[in-house]
Amino acid sequence: MFDIQAVSDEHSEKIQAVINGKTKPLGALGELEHLAKQIAKIQLTTHDFETPKINQHKLQLTHPHLTVFAGDHGVASEGVSIAPSEVTRQMVANFAGGGAAINVFSQQLGWQLNIVDAGILQPVLSSSVKAQRLGNITQPINQHAAMTKAQVQQGFAYAKQHVVEISNTGCNIIAFGEMGIGNTTIASAIMATMMNIPASEAVGRGTGISDEIVLKKQQVVEQALALHRDNLTDTESILRCLGGFEVVQITAAMLAAAENRMLIVVDGFICTAAAMLAIKFNASVKDYMVFAHCSGEQGHEKMLQWLEVKPLLHLGLRLGEGTGAALALPIIQAAVAFFNDMASFADAEVTNVT
Repeated sequence: MFDIQAVSDEHSEKIQAVINGKTKPLGALGELEHLAKQIAKIQLTTHDFETPKINQHKLQLTHPHLTVFAGDHGVASEGVSIAPSEVTRQMVANFAGGGAAINVFSQQLGWQLNIVDAGILQPVLSSSVKAQRLGNITQPINQHAAMTKAQVQQGFAYAKQHVVEISNTGCNIIAFGEMGIGNTTIASAIMATMMNIPASEAVGRGTGISDEIVLKKQQVVEQALALHRDNLTDTESILRCLGGFEVVQITAAMLAAAENRMLIVVDGFICTAAAMLAIKFNASVKDYMVFAHCSGEQGHEKMLQWLEVKPLLHLGLRLGEGTGAALALPIIQAAVAFFNDMASFADAEVTNVT
């Protein structure tokens, strides 16, 4: 379903030489240098390295798009959140009306924002909301499989088509956010499955729940893992048993973005759970991922360590919506700008003492 080309290391030394040749001490731009190298490996071709000066072929970030996928979760009825499922719809209406944090950040920073109803209790009738509904709510994961195999497959198809449409606009950098009451429980279950750890190490406070609800949340995840243990073998099965409609589509959208050689900006806890599943499906997708931030959710740092990746930002965010990914865009743009436009020692006639 996804034909993803692994990013080649063939020209890594030449790219590194360009970075090292800029008018700065070696490594002085820290993680920006690693980020610029990652983007160069994705975007530059063999032809670019056949020219006398690689800098004649600049990196580009074109038409940044961020899609928020929303879905409702049957597990919310188990008392794992401070908010009822109805809040998912209310927040989708807020997105459509331009009033949420992700609207503000997208407008400020230059993201084209898309809102997708992946399956919420009641649709929001707005031209600003794209319907890719797999149902109106998933089954409680501690009692049943979250959804059917057919729903997972439909979610993959919807997400792939959505990303293709965005790619056709010329976009080469894409991010995803989520909205769904109960989805930190879903992400915790996915994390525990992928990392083979107990629920107590994966479950956090989400939007700010009490100690009592944290314990309830742990119990629900433990029940779900025990119920589905024999079926948690591959990405699609994990999504069928433990996933959410929005998590299914984010996972597939990441795979589709990599297929189209787009830079993928990964948001927080829930989106990182989707990223883990996308990588399990096809390891090459990781080459295209930039991890935007380490959230305030207690399991997120463990996820990032397990994936062996460094986030760009540490702001204590735990809002979701793609807000961390949105805020990372200026950092990514800075990495591209220094690679493209910063003078080399030779060009600036500065003595290279590195």
